[in-house]
Amino acid sequence: MEKPPEDSLERLRQRLAEFAAVRDWDQFHSPKNLTMALAGEVGELLEHFQWLSEDQSRRLDAAAQEAVGHELADILIYLIRTADKLGVDLVPAAWDKIAINEARYPADKVRGSARRAEEYD
Repeated sequence: MEKPPEDSLERLRQRLAEFAAVRDWDQFHSPKNLTMALAGEVGELLEHFQWLSEDQSRRLDAAAQEAVGHELADILIYLIRTADKLGVDLVPAAWDKIAINEARYPADKVRGSARRAEEYD
């Protein structure tokens, strides 16, 4: 099997597994612990937006943009590690979920509305 491109999700998964293995951190990387860490990182991302208006949240200055980028990277890292530990291939899982959402939220029925699926007849 040939090596995946450096910018692929699979290569990132491999690199993160290597990073953890070299540090003997796999013992700590249970799905429970990784999910808790993921939730913590999402909380840190939320802090950057907590008191901003909708407009301000769309216009971050360079320092805030960089900080938010780091939080998003942490989220991605923990998400990939959790999926790896559970044997979930994220790309096909995302494609499957998109298909489910397309069926639950038909564009002609929900366009311009942000209600829950159960709220559409």
